[in-house]
Amino acid sequence: MPDQRLIADLRVGAVEILPDGALEEKLALAEREGRQLRVKLGVDPTAPDIHLGHTVVLNKLRQFQDAGHRAVLIIGDYTARIGDPSGRSRTRPRLDPAAIDANAETYKEQAFLILDDDSGKLEVRSNGEWLAPLSTEQIFDLTATTTVARILERDDFAKRWAAHQPISLLEMLYPLAQGYDSVAVRADIELGGTDQKFNLFMGRDLQEHFGQPPQAIMTLDILPGTDGVERMSKSTGNYIGVTEDPRDIYGKVMSIPDQVMMTYFRLLTAHHADELSRLEAELADGDVSPRDLKARLARELIERLRGVAAAQAAEEHFDRVFRRHEVADDVQELALLPSEVEDGGTVFLPAVMERWFGQSRSEWRRRIQQGGVSLDGVAVTQLAVPAADLLGRHVKAGKSAGAQGRVRD
Repeated sequence: MPDQRLIADLRVGAVEILPDGALEEKLALAEREGRQLRVKLGVDPTAPDIHLGHTVVLNKLRQFQDAGHRAVLIIGDYTARIGDPSGRSRTRPRLDPAAIDANAETYKEQAFLILDDDSGKLEVRSNGEWLAPLSTEQIFDLTATTTVARILERDDFAKRWAAHQPISLLEMLYPLAQGYDSVAVRADIELGGTDQKFNLFMGRDLQEHFGQPPQAIMTLDILPGTDGVERMSKSTGNYIGVTEDPRDIYGKVMSIPDQVMMTYFRLLTAHHADELSRLEAELADGDVSPRDLKARLARELIERLRGVAAAQAAEEHFDRVFRRHEVADDVQELALLPSEVEDGGTVFLPAVMERWFGQSRSEWRRRIQQGGVSLDGVAVTQLAVPAADLLGRHVKAGKSAGAQGRVRD
C-alpha cells in the first residue's frame, strides 16, 4: 500500500482528484512496477513573468518529485498559438510566436526556482515537438474523436453559446491539443487549476482512444491575492511576483489578511498535512500570533525562491523599517531633472518613478492610484504633483519599502 502520509500530503490543496481512488491506484501501480509516475503539467507561456498564484501547481509537482516521481513540464509553445479559452468570455488575440518563445525561456527559468532540476526527476518538453508535425489526416483523425456537443459542454463555451457570443473553430481545437499532450508523454497524472478540468478529462479520453491507460487528474485550489478576496492576478495588482525584490515579497506577505494565511501555507509550502493541521490548531488556540506565523511564511517562501541569506536580509529590512521605525540604510539619493518639471512647476510622478526605481510607467500609474506610493509616510494618489512638494521628502513605494529614497533639495 502507498505511504498514507504521502497521500495525505498530496491531497493538500487539491479540490478534486478524479476518478475516486485514482491517486492511490497510480501510486500502488508505480510501487508494484518499481517505476516513477509521469506527472504532467502543461503551461502556456502567454506572459514573461509568473507570480505566486502560478506556483501552486508547480509546488504540487515538486511534491511528486520529492516523493521520487518524474515531473513532466510541458511548455505549450503550440497551444499558446491557439490560446486557452478557459474562463474567457471572448476569443483571445493570437500571440506572436517570437513573444511566445521569449516568454517560454523566462517561464522555465522561474519554474526552476520551484522544481528540482535533477534530470532524473524532471523532463521539460515543448508541445510543438508533436503538434507541429501532425499531418492534415492526423488532425482529421484527432477531431473525429469528439463531437461539437461534447466541446460545448465546457462551461465557458456553453455560456458564450447561450449569449450568442462568437466561438472560433480554432478555440475548439484547444482541448484536443492539450489532451494530445497527455498521449505524447504517456502521462500517469495531470495537474491543473479548477478551470482546466474539461481539458484534463479530454486528455483521459484521448489516451483511452490511443490505447493508453487514462491519466488521473488533480485540480488545485486557487490562491487568493494579497487583498485576501480576489484570485491573485496582475490585472488586479494583488500579486507577488517570484522575481520581485525579496524585501518586497516579505512585505507583501506580511500584508495579507490573517484569514488567508493558512491557505498560503497549504498551497505554497512543503509542510506535511499533519504539520499544517498542528499550525492551524496553534493559531486558533492563540498559541502562536498571526504576525509571527506570517513572518515564518515570508521567510520560508523567500528561502525557497532565493535562499536563506536573502530571507534573513529581507526580514531584517522589514523589522528595521516597520517594527523599529528606523530609516533604512539603503535609501537612495534622488534628484529631479529640469526637463521633468513642467510648466507650472508640476512633475508627472509616474515618469519620475520609472526613472528612479525601474518598472514601467503604467505600473507606477497603477501603484500611485491605488495608494502604493507615499511622501514622508503619507500616500499620494495624484499623478501630477508640485515639484516643491517632492524636494527633501522621503519617497517610498510599496508596503515593504523595497523602492525608496530621499529627494535632494
